[in-house]
Amino acid sequence: MAHFKAARFLVLIFFATPALSAELPARKPGLWEIETTLPSPKLPKQIIRQCVDAATDQMMQSRAGIGSQRECSKHDLQKSAGSITIDSTCTVAGKTRTSHVVITGSFDSSYTVIVTSQSEGTESRNVTMAAKWIGPCAAGQKPGDVIMANGMKMNIMDVQKPGAPAGGRQ
Repeated sequence: MAHFKAARFLVLIFFATPALSAELPARKPGLWEIETTLPSPKLPKQIIRQCVDAATDQMMQSRAGIGSQRECSKHDLQKSAGSITIDSTCTVAGKTRTSHVVITGSFDSSYTVIVTSQSEGTESRNVTMAAKWIGPCAAGQKPGDVIMANGMKMNIMDVQKPGAPAGGRQ
């Protein structure tokens, strides 16, 4: 059960910032390994492998944060030579959430995302994601496939479909 909660948390973290498809560079197609350090000492680092192509990468970025329960009053993006910084203030499920995201590195080989967020009435949380390109997707994988640290498999494209089960597929 703890692995399922961690997997669900990782998927939610991926969708933690407002829509970015026109603002972030596309990741290199292939297999990406993403190591996520979570804010709770009770949860160990989580490592997932994600197979992407141009279409799934664009979908993931464009769907990030989109939903009927989300409204953003602030979305500031700053690009510099070595980083992208995003500051946002959104309402999620009736509560205000502020986020500060710093992305460094290359979307062709490796990058790091540091997310600092705080929801109304809670403490600030920091999540760090370090991603590296492994190579082409493995045999039998299709774009959108995500393999969690516990071996659970799901396809992010399938999870986005209406009526899809919350837990993905095994």
